Amino acid sequence: MEWQAPKIVRRKSRRIMVGSVPVGDGAPISVQSMTSTDTLDVEATVKQVLDLESVGADIVRISVPSMDAVDAFSQIAKRVHVPLVADIHFDYKIAVAVAQNGAAALRINPGNIGSREKVEAVCRAAQDHGLPIRVGVNSGSLDKDIIQKYGSPTPQGMVEAALRSADILDSHQFYDYAFSVKASELNLCVAAYEELAARTDAPLHLGITEAGGLTGGTVLSSIGISWLLKQGIGDTLRVSLAADPVEEIKVGWAILKSMHLRSRGVDIVACPTCARRGIDVVNTVKELESRLSDIRKSIKIAVMGCVVNGPGEALHADVAVCGGGNGKCLVYEDGKLMGKISANDVVSVLESRVRARVNAENQK
Repeated sequence: MEWQAPKIVRRKSRRIMVGSVPVGDGAPISVQSMTSTDTLDVEATVKQVLDLESVGADIVRISVPSMDAVDAFSQIAKRVHVPLVADIHFDYKIAVAVAQNGAAALRINPGNIGSREKVEAVCRAAQDHGLPIRVGVNSGSLDKDIIQKYGSPTPQGMVEAALRSADILDSHQFYDYAFSVKASELNLCVAAYEELAARTDAPLHLGITEAGGLTGGTVLSSIGISWLLKQGIGDTLRVSLAADPVEEIKVGWAILKSMHLRSRGVDIVACPTCARRGIDVVNTVKELESRLSDIRKSIKIAVMGCVVNGPGEALHADVAVCGGGNGKCLVYEDGKLMGKISANDVVSVLESRVRARVNAENQK
């Protein structure tokens, strides 16, 4: 009998709708990113959102730093397909304005949005237009009184900041909100989410803020987000990277696929290569990732350099190849050896077989 990973039991949470995307209450964990373009540059921002859509973004967040950006946001929303979250800091009036100009949700930071009256104004705007709110707490921008109380950012202080805003929203019978409690310090961030998860049934948006560049940020985010997902915590996520936002979506999906929480597109298993390799594994994987980036069906490919572990990995892949020596490679499909091909034809053969499988599935 094949070993099966224990199923993750997800934390029970209430559901909100971000446009057409359900978040919470057992809905698939959605993957988000945020544009890095100037929002006033409508063309550049639309292109970036469409690029994010193409690699699987479920939700995209856009900063709205000024009243001038509200009109730009409205134009962008009309030209894209994914729901857009308007990210607002400091000026609550921007949140009120953008609520009626294409936003699918509002994100506010309780550390800088201002007084209770200002939060209430945002709440009323969200209610009037049927929008959810994400209360996004960040360890770097906590209220001054919370810092004075705890001495420094702590999990308890971050949770207190989140629940303080929730009390205001609850008092207006507004329950369509989610929380995030992000920090760049991994353990602080995880502890804050763990405590908050035990104290609310609101959906939780996961992320390690200011995690770093592509490599360092991927490592930190993967550790922190997976740590929480393993406990069943998390309803939507963003991998924050100082890199092309497209990479955030790719890493987010990789995390969910590795945790068996969502499956989408091509999943390539590859060996790290050694002197026994009979094919150029590194460039083969790179080329396959590029050529098959449009595939949405869940397909597992194994690219193995030699026959030491290759046949074993092939048993668990839809399509597989392993170097067989003398310029030849063994090709497998559904765990069965299909024959040998030239090492020079590996990419074209695998692409052809994957696309044939997709077409066959689509015709069913």
